[in-house]
Amino acid sequence: MKPERDISIIIPCLNEEKSIGFCLDEVFNIIKAEGLDVEVIVIDNNSFDKTAEIVKKYQEKLKDLVLIKEERVGYGSAYLTGFNNASGKYIFMADGDGSYDFSLLKSFVDKLKSGFDMVIGDRFSSKNIRDTMPWLHRKIGNPLLSFLVRVFFRARVRDVHCGVRAISREALEKITLYTVGMEFASEMIIKVAKKRMKIGEIGIEYRARIGDSKLRSFRDGWRHLRFILLYSPLLLFLLPGIIIFACGLIGMTLFYFGNPSLLGVNFYVHPMFLFSVMIILGYQVIFFSAFSRIYAITHLGDPDPFIEKLFKKITIERTGLLGFLIAMIGVLIYIFIFIKWIASGLGSLNEIKNSIIALTFFVIGVQTFFSAFMLSALGIKEK
Repeated sequence: MKPERDISIIIPCLNEEKSIGFCLDEVFNIIKAEGLDVEVIVIDNNSFDKTAEIVKKYQEKLKDLVLIKEERVGYGSAYLTGFNNASGKYIFMADGDGSYDFSLLKSFVDKLKSGFDMVIGDRFSSKNIRDTMPWLHRKIGNPLLSFLVRVFFRARVRDVHCGVRAISREALEKITLYTVGMEFASEMIIKVAKKRMKIGEIGIEYRARIGDSKLRSFRDGWRHLRFILLYSPLLLFLLPGIIIFACGLIGMTLFYFGNPSLLGVNFYVHPMFLFSVMIILGYQVIFFSAFSRIYAITHLGDPDPFIEKLFKKITIERTGLLGFLIAMIGVLIYIFIFIKWIASGLGSLNEIKNSIIALTFFVIGVQTFFSAFMLSALGIKEK
């Protein structure tokens, strides 16, 4: 086991030959100036340029500089490898593209030592952000995603995706991180926030990166959004599903037992088709909330004792049987209509309302039956 250090600096790199030397010079200067107990871990994320060669040359200057290669390309992959090899009580994270000032190291660590569990930079306080952050990221992408994290998870963070941050070893050991791509930045904040740990911010100057950006705006933005929504099924699926289902059920009931009118216009039976669709759609969206919650529990390390206990009681056999019984109600209504049609001498029947009810029951039953299998599959935990 490595001896414990005070601070670990983790720098992920993917083809950063133009900037990594600049970053390591800053690291060397701050360590020398402050006399800090620091280890530096550079994660070569499968670079094919001279990044690794440059880092190896700096090992002569920085005796506590370690170079580790992580062949799985991904922002999260690099940091997960870095965490596994870090021994510091405090971990400082910053990209190796020259956009962040490593002289901020002491400020971030001091804030952790003052009682914060995690500290993240705020690029929006930078005077030159208009020149260094693209308009799409500055005005739409980052503000929107940061807003969602603040609303859904009560994380008081202005710049969720800032690449300079620090976390205490104690806090890191309380969360489990899984994602390997850019969404790792969101996952880290969300899981710290869900543990109700204390997050602090420091305003920083955001410099123009050195070299070419690896960020893909729409692909990486979607990965962040997908992860945020996956962790908030209540707002994304459950509440909309309940509202749609309830509106459909109320409308269906009103029109089944009567013919409501609006502004003197009678609507007769036709709106029941719309209400049937609303019931079916709302019911499926509610199941989607269950899918996402179970996935988050079993695959993303987000425990929920209530859901786990409930999941043990609502087994695939019970849910499948319930779905079968609901579908059979629809079948029985159709059989009733068929018998009534035969009794009438195969003449015309006014059974549209009952037919819509039968269709709704049948589809919901089938949804329930197959959703039970889907829930069971998602409930299988990965090793």
